[in-house]
Amino acid sequence: MRLDDLVAKMKSAGHRITPQRLAIAKIVVESGEHPSVEQIYRQVRKDFPTTSLATVYNTLERLKEMGEVLELPFSGGSRYDGLNPHPHPHLRCTVCGAIEDLDIDLGPAAQEVAARKGYADVQHRLEFCGVCPRCQGV
Repeated sequence: MRLDDLVAKMKSAGHRITPQRLAIAKIVVESGEHPSVEQIYRQVRKDFPTTSLATVYNTLERLKEMGEVLELPFSGGSRYDGLNPHPHPHLRCTVCGAIEDLDIDLGPAAQEVAARKGYADVQHRLEFCGVCPRCQGV
């Protein structure tokens, strides 16, 4: 359902839906792992070996501009969230780099900060870090 909505929005924004763009959108929307550009690129090239890295970057940029993908900048490179493309907290493993969404609504806190400090368009980013159960050997 999310992929269908995303494709419809891309079409209505005037973007051509090529097989490569569709594959990139599908990976980002269906992955719960917040893939990197390199991970998306490797996966797309399995079915479309002539796909360029520029195609992946350009498609992600278009999706970000449309508000359909959230870019998560980390020191090791950006990761992408197409399942929940709105600011929300994450939990990141400091060993393997796995990233999980956290179901914590910070919207009211952002609104309170904006009201108290007089800022407009307040965004938030909250990241918890630790060692995941898999890396602990649990």
